[in-house]
Amino acid sequence: MTFLIFLSEAVLISLSGVMAPGPITAVAVGKGNQSPHAGALVAIGHGLVEFPLMAAVFFGVGSLLDAPYLQAGIGIAGGLFILWMGISMLRSIRVDFSVDEYSKDTRSPILAGILFSVGNPYFLVWWLTVGAALILRSVEFGVWGFLAFGMGHWLCDLLWDWFLSAISFKGGQFFGNRFQQTVFALSGVMLLFFGGRLMYDAISGIFA
Repeated sequence: MTFLIFLSEAVLISLSGVMAPGPITAVAVGKGNQSPHAGALVAIGHGLVEFPLMAAVFFGVGSLLDAPYLQAGIGIAGGLFILWMGISMLRSIRVDFSVDEYSKDTRSPILAGILFSVGNPYFLVWWLTVGAALILRSVEFGVWGFLAFGMGHWLCDLLWDWFLSAISFKGGQFFGNRFQQTVFALSGVMLLFFGGRLMYDAISGIFA
């Protein structure tokens, strides 16, 4: 697998996960009532938690590079988690997404980004499964591969959250009706594909 193919897949997996409704998405929309740039600040707060976590996972998985069965275990766990994300997203297509409780949050966007990241168990599980599997792949391309993956992943957060707050500031009902269904359907299908692909690669690695 070439680096560009890996990076493209990693960005698509990251973007599909970022688009899933959750605390960070909700607070970006809620804070968007105050400023069109609030989402960017939320993403910065999120990054202050995410980058150290990436580094911790990176140094933790480094010792697993020579253990194919452990690599396969991480890959299979990551694939299963992505499949679960995809199924959950497809099932939530018709679910209304409300951000009322986040619109009333009085904390700064950066602080909100930090707190809602730390307090989100889904975020930690993602990095211990899907994130760890992607980091294992990234280190095949050296430290620069890992850095490119980390920055690409965070840029997905930044651009999506910024976009959400800008739409919210202009009064758009972003997570509504047809657009919500389209985004969730596309993201869900992509997650199912990449989840299956990750599990296939992990299992194939055992018998290689």
